[in-house]
Amino acid sequence: MRTLTGSLLLLGVVLMSFAPIAQTAPATEGNVLKHIVMYKFKPEITPDQVQEVVNAFLGLRDKVNANVGAPGIVLDIQHGLNTSTEGKSDGLTHIFVVTFQNEAGLAAYLKHPAHDAYVQIVKDRREKVVVFDYLAPR
Repeated sequence: MRTLTGSLLLLGVVLMSFAPIAQTAPATEGNVLKHIVMYKFKPEITPDQVQEVVNAFLGLRDKVNANVGAPGIVLDIQHGLNTSTEGKSDGLTHIFVVTFQNEAGLAAYLKHPAHDAYVQIVKDRREKVVVFDYLAPR
C-alpha cells in the first residue's frame, strides 16, 4: 500500500510540474499591458484610405490622454508594416501596438470616445483583424 501511495504522490508531483502556466500573469509594478492589433485591408481600399487609418490611430494617444494627467492611459503607441519574407502573415499587412500601465488602462481606452471614432474609420476598411493582449516587463 505504501508503494502505491508513494507512486501516486510522485505521479501527482510529476503531473503538476507539467501543468499549464496561468494564461495571464497578474499585473504588477514590473509589467505593462501590450495591446496589439493587426489588419488586412480590403483590396479596394486606397493607400490614402489606409494612411487615414494610420493617422487616426497615431492620434489616439493624445486624444485619449487629454485631461487625464501624467502618465496618462496610453503610455506608448506604435505602428508598423509587415516586412516578413516568411509568407506566414496570412495577408496581415499593418500592426498597431498600444502600451498601457495595466488592464484598467486598456478598459478605459476601449470605452473612450476617441477609440470609438477610430473604430468608425477603420471598421469598413479592414478585411481581417487580429487582436492580442499580453503582459510584458517594463
